[in-house]
Amino acid sequence: MNKIKLFLSLLLCVFALNIQAQRAVINFNENWHFRGGSVSGFTIDEPVNIPHTWNAEDTRDGINYYRGEGVYTKTFAADAAWQGKRVFIRFEGVNSVAKVFINDKLLGEHRGGYSAFIYELTDKLKYEGTNILKVVANNEETEDVLPLAGDFNIYGGMYRPVKILVTEQLCISPLDYASPGVYISQKKVSEKFADIQVDVKFLNYRDNLQEASVNIAIKDKDGVVVVQKASDIEVTGKEGVHSELFTINNPILWNSRQNPYMYQVSTQLISNGEVIDEVVEPMGLRYFSVDPNKGFFLNGKSFPLYGASRHQDREGIGNALHYKHHKEDMDFMLEMGMNSTRLAHYQQSETIYDLCDSAGLVVWAEIPWIGMPATLGGINGYVNSEAFHNNAKQQLYELIRQNYNHPSIMFWGIFNEIQNHKEDEAIRPQKLIEALNDIAKAEDKQRLTCAASMLKPEEDIHHFTDVISWNRYYGWYYDEPSGIGTFLDETHEKNPEWNIGISEYGAGGAISQHSQKLKMPNPMGKPHPEEWQSYYHEEHYKAFATRPFVWSVYIWNMFDFGSHFRREGEHHGVNDKGMISFDRKTKKDAFFFYKANWSDEPVLHITSKKHIFRDDKITPVKVYTNLNSVTLTVNGKTIGTKSPEHGIVTWEDIKLEKGNNGIIVEGDLNGKKYTDHTVFVIDTALGETVAKVYDFVMKSKLVIAILLIVAVLLWYLGWRRKSINKWIRLIFKVLFILAVLGILITFGLDMLFRAMFE
Repeated sequence: MNKIKLFLSLLLCVFALNIQAQRAVINFNENWHFRGGSVSGFTIDEPVNIPHTWNAEDTRDGINYYRGEGVYTKTFAADAAWQGKRVFIRFEGVNSVAKVFINDKLLGEHRGGYSAFIYELTDKLKYEGTNILKVVANNEETEDVLPLAGDFNIYGGMYRPVKILVTEQLCISPLDYASPGVYISQKKVSEKFADIQVDVKFLNYRDNLQEASVNIAIKDKDGVVVVQKASDIEVTGKEGVHSELFTINNPILWNSRQNPYMYQVSTQLISNGEVIDEVVEPMGLRYFSVDPNKGFFLNGKSFPLYGASRHQDREGIGNALHYKHHKEDMDFMLEMGMNSTRLAHYQQSETIYDLCDSAGLVVWAEIPWIGMPATLGGINGYVNSEAFHNNAKQQLYELIRQNYNHPSIMFWGIFNEIQNHKEDEAIRPQKLIEALNDIAKAEDKQRLTCAASMLKPEEDIHHFTDVISWNRYYGWYYDEPSGIGTFLDETHEKNPEWNIGISEYGAGGAISQHSQKLKMPNPMGKPHPEEWQSYYHEEHYKAFATRPFVWSVYIWNMFDFGSHFRREGEHHGVNDKGMISFDRKTKKDAFFFYKANWSDEPVLHITSKKHIFRDDKITPVKVYTNLNSVTLTVNGKTIGTKSPEHGIVTWEDIKLEKGNNGIIVEGDLNGKKYTDHTVFVIDTALGETVAKVYDFVMKSKLVIAILLIVAVLLWYLGWRRKSINKWIRLIFKVLFILAVLGILITFGLDMLFRAMFE
């Protein structure tokens, strides 16, 4: 009998593939009302759409931005078609603590601003009249919600999308930490076969026996079924679990950017011959490992990981990003040639993980357990309390279960820059580190655990995770860039069993600040010449290229990002270590350096092109390129042809002439010609003189006051003091006349400029 039922179920599944699944997913982002505070004390009261943050503007000012409470409300009529079904509301992210009410009844409180959460509305909806949904969001500092602090802004609000899910009474569970309810485990993968286990969790509205069938189909990228299984199930309580094992012969592997091949796993729940629920999840088959001496391996081949970390905010928008913003960020990362990214320092949007899957970027994903170095007024980032420990564990469960099926994710990050505090056992973090690592390994036996440290290697917090990486800023906050190589060699020699990576390295670069002479700037001050940032990255790249044991390197950061306490570079409230400006409009020179080394796309870029007006007539001309050779022409004269080393070509001691100097570089690749050009300017006499005079005159009140005091003193010495030698008195009289003329000239120019420009 069971065999007949199974055969009939399989037959039904073949037809069911084309039946519309009954789960409805409804965007719930429009027509909310927001009421909240501001730094000035003004009450904001306005209609908004989601995503939304109340800190999009005040964080740009470099001040203590508003951290407090904001209330979102939405009035809606429940669709009559929802009656008899289950209704859920899913929030992808509310920062940092969210209390959710429906018709004045508390649905629940979620503590953590970067992970999704979900509540069931089924029994709480009214089908006559309207329903009022209220979300009270709060981004105040707390002692039991991660992160406690960080070198980035904690933007408040409902900054990620909201959705309504409508299902049948028996459904695939959306309530398991707001996960999809389907978990795809890759038990063993090779070029010859892939063993896969699919676990499905169910929800039963009633606590009674429910019979149904489950059809799990693995499809190729074109939607053709590769393998499928159907089984009868019985859900005897309010929850149930079903597992199936599959083998795919000769699988096509997910091979990073070379071939990010994606299967799809369709899980259908069938009752009475009809599909009543369906969840479709991505699957990319791959295997990977890290060797202490040889670095990272993907699908059995050496595959050094290189890329940048990414913060999710941008100028004028904060963290309330739409799909187009995530897509633009991904396009920039791909253009630069990255094969991996560290999505720091928190769980990021589901969209960015999807984009990494399809683009082929290997991902380091992490929870927001963050300390801050003392140089930034840092704290430990840790509280030894049960509430803090529980919140860290909660956010790790959410990170893993919500993102379990993304093939791009290969590392779960446990902590970033946590202090050790050996002198005080009460605030040592070892027990929590170990607990989190155990959770990650129990939840997911496929992936590796990792952490980012800024402590000395001999500190005893580096042995818990599978791999360990360091945040190191040689040549920026301390020492010279060459120090990174020494650090890596010494750490590797003393700890040969460790898998060592670099999780952060970087230097500030302001696109409006430049210098012809290399000198390490004040990292916490001004200026931040772009030329030093470029040099910093050149030297670090050389160090990494010769050390194959380094399993990964991640630039800090891909984009400039908001950090309200920063007073450096060209903007307040911005960390300017990015490869691209905060508004995403300007690629810095360092971007092109990495593109020349990492990308297959032809690159020919003259550096310091933004530094047009120059003081020194003798200057280097530097080019980033991956062409075989490049020819430089200055003012129509060919200087010479050179080939790049590490993507760099430099002509030293180029003499510039007074006025405009045309700089042209040319090269070719596979018969196609590439050029880049710019102008460097020496001696803009008239313009600079006028500018200096204007600046002088604009300070005319002070100038006139000083000259007036000098004139009175000279008049007294030249005419009133008869006892002074007559020749000295004559000099004082002449100087008095000049001071008076200075007053008249300054006053006259002041009147002229005001007449011209006002």
